[in-house]
Amino acid sequence: MAAKYYKIREFAQRAGVTVRTLHHYDRLGLLKPSAVSESGYRLYGTRDFARLQQIVTLKFLGFSLQQIGELLGGCVYDLPAMLRMQRKIMEERREQLEKAIRAIVTAESIVAAGGEPDWETFTYIIEVVTMENNKEWMSQYYSDEQLAKLAERREELTPEGMRKANQDWADLIKEVEGSLDEDPAGEKGQELAARWSALVESFTMGDPGITESLKKLYADQANWPATFKKPYGEDVEAFINKAMAIRRGK
Repeated sequence: MAAKYYKIREFAQRAGVTVRTLHHYDRLGLLKPSAVSESGYRLYGTRDFARLQQIVTLKFLGFSLQQIGELLGGCVYDLPAMLRMQRKIMEERREQLEKAIRAIVTAESIVAAGGEPDWETFTYIIEVVTMENNKEWMSQYYSDEQLAKLAERREELTPEGMRKANQDWADLIKEVEGSLDEDPAGEKGQELAARWSALVESFTMGDPGITESLKKLYADQANWPATFKKPYGEDVEAFINKAMAIRRGK
């Protein structure tokens, strides 16, 4: 049975995209036409609908076109594997959204009863939404396995545990800010370095791979998105780096 082909305009209409979009995807190598007619017309086949679906879905999930190209690679028609990956990502997104929804419902209930939600309720909602927005960007530095391990740790900590960890960091950063005149090699400087190291190790769980990925992330601050902010200033970073270097040399 002969394969069914569509000229670019008909394919675009059936797929619900513009001809301009198809030209753009062609130039980027994301979606090449299956064939070209003798007259030079681009011809798209049935399998190209599947390829386009992969591109559109991954774009919806927040991947850049460059990332989509890397994900799809040269395996154009590995549809079962791509669908499994998309389902897994959407299920993870759904889980994060459900957490945010539950927190918002809690806030709604408190307001409906005439009360006022505490700040922790709102910061938890912000945390969940920000975590979701940053997740795909973080995949540049952490492997899927590392991200899964970090997600498991967050689940084990519970919202209260996460808030305590955040407060521990905030307290330590504030104390370092008040100790910038101290000698990094002195007793106070080394005590702060030890606490800093302990909190980092608590986050990485002592995993050398996660520790290395964390270093790569902080070495690439120029490319951080606007939603991801370093929680301390350059002076704190300089002080703690000196103190940590001295501590490692002992």
